[in-house]
Amino acid sequence: MKIKLIAIGKTDESFLEEGIEKYLKRLKHYHPFEFVIIPDIKQGGKYTPENLKEAEGKLILQKIQEGDHVILLDDKGKGFTSTEFADFLQKKLNVVNTNLIFVIGGAFGFSAAVYQRAKEKISLSKMTFSHQMVRLFFIEQLYRGFTILRGEKYHHD
Repeated sequence: MKIKLIAIGKTDESFLEEGIEKYLKRLKHYHPFEFVIIPDIKQGGKYTPENLKEAEGKLILQKIQEGDHVILLDDKGKGFTSTEFADFLQKKLNVVNTNLIFVIGGAFGFSAAVYQRAKEKISLSKMTFSHQMVRLFFIEQLYRGFTILRGEKYHHD
């Protein structure tokens, strides 16, 4: 099983890209992981938010295989502490037989079709973050989850 993170658009800020790269390197020591970036839709500013979500949703669904277990990073999802997220991750690793796919939507969120395809939704916070910042936060939390599961000293309770 592979863990995959799908996100819309490239990361514009170099400080975010540096952080993402740092944790991507660390993650490789724990579990097969793939970070898939779907290019921004050209002339996306000509779309209404709803039309943009629909167009992005089609691109997201093309990156997901039929049996994949899809979890959306969504502000309406279930919240966790880092330790609770590590437990959630362990349960998924024990039960899911296919790829575990986490998805970060574009600036306006997800289309109805993507919501229908998802098995679950999780939230990183009740606060709103840019969809670019969420990438770094999620990848760091995924890394933190693996260190918690292995009893390593990265996380402090």
